[in-house]
Amino acid sequence: MYRGEWSRAHFGVCPSERDKSWDGAAVKHMEVVGVRVEMPANQPIVLLKETDGKRYLPIWIGTVEATAIALAQQGVKPARPLTHDLLRDVIEALNTSLATVNITALEDGVFYAELVFSNGVQVSARPSDSIALALRTGAPIYARDDILDEAGVAIPDEQEDEVERFREFLDNITPEDFGRMT
Repeated sequence: MYRGEWSRAHFGVCPSERDKSWDGAAVKHMEVVGVRVEMPANQPIVLLKETDGKRYLPIWIGTVEATAIALAQQGVKPARPLTHDLLRDVIEALNTSLATVNITALEDGVFYAELVFSNGVQVSARPSDSIALALRTGAPIYARDDILDEAGVAIPDEQEDEVERFREFLDNITPEDFGRMT
């Protein structure tokens, strides 16, 4: 959904990430931990983490999007642009930039996001595509605090070692790992 009406007061950059909000709801700055395949369903997820917190937000995504996110995290530059690379190039060619990616809602188990551009335009998008684009453009990712309250997972300190092992796993994963059938 395209929304041409937008104001900086609604989604604009606030003086501090901790103070950032929209529609009166508090939001948290998120970082992308990585992608993995959830077993036994063999379903890829992208895992986000609060920058200044301990909650993680798992979002189930498609295989193509998982590969796009993994490629961007690894800094892989394909010989020909993939869809998210093409969209980044189109955005640049139109003399605008992606200002933020906002995870805006969770309804019936489905996450929703919005791309917010520097020219004020907002576009509704899937979180997986939004995250893949944010990684290619350097745009910050935010999630509503109430979404983190509902779907976020706090990982105790003793489990941080497992998260670190997961990060190491992500450093060694290749896009081909997502296409294999086991």
